[in-house]
Amino acid sequence: MEDILLALSNGTWHKDPGTISILLLTVLAFLVPMIYVYPPFPPRESDALAETHSKVGLEPSAAKPGLRAAQALPSDVLSAGPPRVQSLWIYPVKSCAGIELDRSVVLPSGLEFDRLFTLAQLKSPFPVRLDSDADEKSRHGWEFITQRQFPALANVRVELWRPDRAKCERRGEKIRESYLILRFPWMEEGFRGTLAWVAAKTLRGVDARPEKEIMLPVEFPSEADIRNKDYKYENVKIWKETVTALNMSSELSDELQRYLGVSNKLALFRIDPDKLREVYRGAPTSEVAGYQPVTGFQDASFNQFPLHLLNLSSVRDLNEKVSQDENLKTLDARRFRANIILTGLPPYEEEKWKSIQLVSDGKSSEETAEFDVSCRTVRCKMPNVNPDNGIKHEKEPDHALRKYRNVDEGAPLNGCLGMQLTPMFKMTGSRVLELESTVKIGMEVKVKGLGSHKYIKQ
Repeated sequence: MEDILLALSNGTWHKDPGTISILLLTVLAFLVPMIYVYPPFPPRESDALAETHSKVGLEPSAAKPGLRAAQALPSDVLSAGPPRVQSLWIYPVKSCAGIELDRSVVLPSGLEFDRLFTLAQLKSPFPVRLDSDADEKSRHGWEFITQRQFPALANVRVELWRPDRAKCERRGEKIRESYLILRFPWMEEGFRGTLAWVAAKTLRGVDARPEKEIMLPVEFPSEADIRNKDYKYENVKIWKETVTALNMSSELSDELQRYLGVSNKLALFRIDPDKLREVYRGAPTSEVAGYQPVTGFQDASFNQFPLHLLNLSSVRDLNEKVSQDENLKTLDARRFRANIILTGLPPYEEEKWKSIQLVSDGKSSEETAEFDVSCRTVRCKMPNVNPDNGIKHEKEPDHALRKYRNVDEGAPLNGCLGMQLTPMFKMTGSRVLELESTVKIGMEVKVKGLGSHKYIKQ
């Protein structure tokens, strides 16, 4: 060090390669830790959330086993009873990535925070001129989009952040708002793109990619927010059904439309809790349930029910029938986007159920949840999309489902996997005591009723 200081003082440092190397290493040894601790990159809008909020859900390292590959769990765990809840999932934005939970509140519309939003594109059967009359223009309409048309939706990660009481108390703040953060891969051209690439590697690890984020309020907006943010009520079509929902397109970025490859105008719709869709086909009546079953942005063509249940043993059985190749080496249970995933029962045993109760190991009667098992889940081609990379397989597992799981006479030529559920709540006589229950990982399934199923088309 004395030699370096002497060289610097007398101006000869640049003539000695050894001195230059030592000097550079010294500077780097000082700067690298400083950059790591105090990165010179602009903060993201969501970074401030960590000061007052906590992220909801399980990290990948804590995720329950058996979902990415059905074979990861031994046969006795998959099929030997008693049946239990292995995993819980919500999908706050329809067709985007899900969030795995350890517990969730059950509402009449399904799991809390499930399918609150959907993306939609403006479509028409033909082009319309600017001077077209109102009737012709009205034929343009919003239609929801899914991974079926735009597989890259699988790469749109969703995070749920809720206020953390302890953090807020330390800061002396009272915060009630929860937020969703949508993140998708995006790298701009030029210097800004290079800076984003360096920031991603520095802050989130060598495997990280530059991302764009969108921050959304979870709570339904107030009338004042609707006016101030230029939200508006519009109709959006989900398969054959049209729903009136809140268009919040002002929250979207142009980059998301370009990333997904949507050529038409893109919109974001929020379901109105006062305009939920009523469920009838195969669901218990309001007289039986004590309330009118409803749902949000769940599918309306095949499966218009609040929750979806899946048996891992059934996934494993189907996996043995799927034609596997380089693009599909094993069948991932996450492809089927269920809310409740079970282990501990034989393949397709769930199709015999008509009503079930989930109970905790403890003695508390509060931790129970009851469901009407309303119908089979009739599958579309969306499970062909790999949830890890958004790549759509040409034929599987749709081909295997149609060949081996064409089991419901109400849905000929369609494959079935999983069951649709309607929440049931505690009642006194014909009156529901409370429209809320709780589900959590590890709950045991008690079968309360058995029977057959026949899908009822819309």
